[in-house]
Amino acid sequence: MIRDLQIHSKRDGRYLTGANLLRPKTQIYGSILVCVIIGILWHILAHPLFIIMLSLIPIGILFVLGYNFLMVLLFVIFSFFRIHEAFPILYSLKIPLLLSLASIFSLAWHVAISQKIKVYWTKELTVISLFFLLVVIGVFMASNRPVALHYFKGVYWKIIIMLFAIAWLTRTPKDFSFAAKIITVSGCLVAAVAISNKLQGIGLVEGTRVTIGRHIGSVLGDPNDLALVLMFPTAFAVSLLVTRGVSRSSHLLGLVGVSLLFFATIATQSRGGLLGVLAVFAVFGIKKIKSKVLLLSIGCILALSLFAFAGISDRQSGGSAEAGIDASAQGRLYAWEAAAGMAMDNPLTGVGIDNFFSNYYYYSKHWDGLNHAVHSTWFGVLAETGVLGLIVFITMITLLIKASARSVRAIDRQALSEASIDPSMQACSQAIFAGLIGTIVSGTFLTHGFTWPIYILAGLVVAISHWTEKHCYRQ
Repeated sequence: MIRDLQIHSKRDGRYLTGANLLRPKTQIYGSILVCVIIGILWHILAHPLFIIMLSLIPIGILFVLGYNFLMVLLFVIFSFFRIHEAFPILYSLKIPLLLSLASIFSLAWHVAISQKIKVYWTKELTVISLFFLLVVIGVFMASNRPVALHYFKGVYWKIIIMLFAIAWLTRTPKDFSFAAKIITVSGCLVAAVAISNKLQGIGLVEGTRVTIGRHIGSVLGDPNDLALVLMFPTAFAVSLLVTRGVSRSSHLLGLVGVSLLFFATIATQSRGGLLGVLAVFAVFGIKKIKSKVLLLSIGCILALSLFAFAGISDRQSGGSAEAGIDASAQGRLYAWEAAAGMAMDNPLTGVGIDNFFSNYYYYSKHWDGLNHAVHSTWFGVLAETGVLGLIVFITMITLLIKASARSVRAIDRQALSEASIDPSMQACSQAIFAGLIGTIVSGTFLTHGFTWPIYILAGLVVAISHWTEKHCYRQ
């Protein structure tokens, strides 16, 4: 068996790292040690289920290592879409924790030991890493260090690790197609729960705005955050619906996804979310409708109809009952003014990640007895990472837009030529670009500078750009 392993390793063109583990003496001593440890643990636990669970561990490890992309993608899905909070029956299973351990273990194994994952680097990853470094420095310089450290350890470092994992693991048309479908399906699940809550009047904010899981303190318990979660998969659903050449099941999934996500986003009555959805539709409209006058007319009619149908004027905050600048808009202006003040006092590091809320009292000139969220990606980054951080962040977004647009053009150009290309790559490239534009537009009113959407898209942008450089730019 040892010889077979060595021959297999030679066929791959390299020897397995840690080849000393293949020596007979090492295997014998290792086996004895494992048996002793198992015996001691079984003596302590003394339960037949222990051995059954122990026997499943090797199978689980093989599954995790064999389906590393699936592990990473599922972890991202559960962390961003909060599936376990939308369906509370899954909450006690600690699925995100298990998936995070599986993802990190699998990624480390295939990068450092098996070397099946080929690590590459791009200028986009350089700027992303620079922004990440600024955030790390800001944690230690934060005005409220425990708050910054808690968010960094609990959320942000996982986002960055998974960004690189997505970039390096998404390598084939099959990977991109699967990612687009599972993102759409996950969005449909959350949208279905949101629509159900709306119809039953469960967890409504201000009497009309739908939420999910407010009783368990879910992130989805805020209508604006829920709108962001729903807006993200909309681009993938629309792309599956309108892209020629994809399977009928993909078209059907796109149709169901667009319908559910559209009505669920409307139910949140989030202006930022609705603007993001309009931006996604606009990206595909520009591509499909040649007449700019017709496109502009349809866009205006759709925007007015959408905001009327969503019942924005009926909102308690931001509705038509409020004269002049409504309370919601005025609150944002006050928050942005406070963010600018934080950046002026801390231009290089800002007040620290997740520190805007706790600093609002000290920088607001219109204190009403409550701290407020910033409700803007740009002002949030400005306040929490300073002027330098905002410059790097805008540079990162600019590079991502250029890389994504370049990938769309390259894939479309090859699809029109004699060279064949998988339609799923067209669908994914357009969805990623539209999703990026929608996220940026909604970012004016929604806070996601340090949450999942931008970074998931960044990983996909880097991955598809790398794929097109290898398969399209040589044409």
